[in-house]
Amino acid sequence: MATLGNIVFYANDPQALSDFWAGVFGYPPQRFDGELRERLLAGGLSEADLGKRALAASDDGSGPRLFFHHADGPKAGRNRVHLDVQAVQGRRPTNEELDAERDRLVALGASVVRLIDQAWGPVTEHYYQMRDPEGNEFCLQ
Repeated sequence: MATLGNIVFYANDPQALSDFWAGVFGYPPQRFDGELRERLLAGGLSEADLGKRALAASDDGSGPRLFFHHADGPKAGRNRVHLDVQAVQGRRPTNEELDAERDRLVALGASVVRLIDQAWGPVTEHYYQMRDPEGNEFCLQ
């Protein structure tokens, strides 16, 4: 059976986008430094190679691992895949909790596209469409 390895983003500034998403999920900032940096350089990567990649991951492996690779050009059009970010774990957030998390993500560099407040058949939808600092769409629910 397959398992999820990385969720990969192409980015103009991989480290800055990694830092944003680490902040979203409460991950510690990650750098290719110390022994890891030395191993990567000894394995044939250059400093320029390391500057084109970044990582955001939880210390204990409990959350999704995000990998960032330098983009060849600017983002054009809408994402074909996006992340749904839960404002609180295990339940629907109150409106106040959703708005507080929206404000926290905006302070990290996200922008709000719009608030969705509608019914989808019997399901009530109440969430924010947002963009990360490089314009990648995601939803905060």
